Amino acid sequence: MAAMGPAAAGDQVPGAEAEPGSSPPPPPLGPLLPLQREPLYNWQATKASLKERFAFLFNSELLSDVRFVLGKGRSAAAAGGPQRIPAHRFVLAAGSAVFDAMFNGGMATTSAEIELPDVEPAAFLALLRFLYSDEVQIGPETVMTTLYTAKKYAVPALEAHCVEFLTKHLRADNAFMLLTQARLFDEPQLASLCLDTIDKSTVDAISAEGFTDIDIDRVFAKLLRLASILGSSRFYSAFSIAGIMDTLCAVLERDTLSIRESRLFGAVVRWAEAECQRQQLPVTFANKQKVLGKALSLIRFPLMTIEEFAAGPAQSGILSDREVVNLFLHFTVNPKPRVEYIDRPRCCLRGKECCINRFQQVESRWGYSGTSDRIRFTVNRRISIVGFGLYGSIHGPTDYQVNIQIIEYEKKQTLGQNDTGFSCDGTANTFRVMFKEPIEILPNICYTACATLKGPDSHYGTKGLKKVVHETPAASKTVFFFFSSPGNNNGTSIEDGQIPEIIFYT
Repeated sequence: MAAMGPAAAGDQVPGAEAEPGSSPPPPPLGPLLPLQREPLYNWQATKASLKERFAFLFNSELLSDVRFVLGKGRSAAAAGGPQRIPAHRFVLAAGSAVFDAMFNGGMATTSAEIELPDVEPAAFLALLRFLYSDEVQIGPETVMTTLYTAKKYAVPALEAHCVEFLTKHLRADNAFMLLTQARLFDEPQLASLCLDTIDKSTVDAISAEGFTDIDIDRVFAKLLRLASILGSSRFYSAFSIAGIMDTLCAVLERDTLSIRESRLFGAVVRWAEAECQRQQLPVTFANKQKVLGKALSLIRFPLMTIEEFAAGPAQSGILSDREVVNLFLHFTVNPKPRVEYIDRPRCCLRGKECCINRFQQVESRWGYSGTSDRIRFTVNRRISIVGFGLYGSIHGPTDYQVNIQIIEYEKKQTLGQNDTGFSCDGTANTFRVMFKEPIEILPNICYTACATLKGPDSHYGTKGLKKVVHETPAASKTVFFFFSSPGNNNGTSIEDGQIPEIIFYT
């Protein structure tokens, strides 16, 4: 496990804090003047192992045959001038193929001083400490520059320690920042863990400051400066923007985000506003659309309710008038016009799908005249409803048009709905009709399940149950309680009617 160590100013992983029992920071690195090598007679006798003897030589002029000059150039004044770090060619070549080529390859250097303008002094010392002693001394403020340095000099063992440290400190509020850096450093395992964290805690991840400020994070900006040997700021600024756009699109493409599409759209608009300011562009509708680019097309507007679309995207100014009209038509008419946006649900649920049936017997016939079938219910635990099982025609294979809804009874608030259809085969089986997104159901709250069918007479259920218990080996019981819905409900009740099945995840 990586120990906490010296920090380089401005390279902090947000939210990470130093662990108890960490090593005290070494004295500040100042400019090293040429030193006279003081003879230390028989120092070897005080070191019992090879590791102790090499560790004693770390950052020491004793027997050194090369110096590295760091902090030279733009950052020299802020750092107190260039810093010269002594080292030993043999030790470095034994631990790194890059150093081996530098000192012993066909283009080997013979210089006694080697300038490293793109390496942070604290990170380089962390690398040397590891090569001399196997000791890992990194912390939240130095981990990214140390990872950069370990990759530059091909020391995979130190890379692994850095990634392990980042994984340990991964949380929803820094997942986007670490994801961008994992992609920058080509660390697929860390990137995958970041994406899993974003999937599970999408709302927390997009609410964090790092979601909009990610590309100007101090660590990321400093790494770009370090990599810019020639100071080509425009190139690296473009690289930064392209990298974050790639990261944003990689997240928006995922089917596994656990968030309503309307809220995701709001977060993306916030990012676009921040990006306009970073590029010193007026925060206009056209500029927000410009900086979003491909990312806008990855918002799944068809998954929103018409109310969510009308209250947000339709008034945002980011969509064209034609796109707004087409999406309104998509919400309200059948057959639906083609839209350019993805309508595939984001399935954020894991585990096994469950289903309960509230009837014990099936009969025929049940007619439809435009009135909704409704049944009220409560549940004893938090679940996510993904659809209903409905009865189909008694007259053979038939297509139905149907609108399904879940309404919170007391607030009269529609939590989810879908205008869709299904095909039946004329049997007394049920047929799946699914919502666009999972609908969260809280314990002991009354909800109304609603289905409005357009089609011929169908089968229906009888001998209904007021209480239905679903048990699985891996979970506690899920208990549904059913109540008749007041008002005109096409005759559906506890005892008889439609909406026999509720499909859900615990």
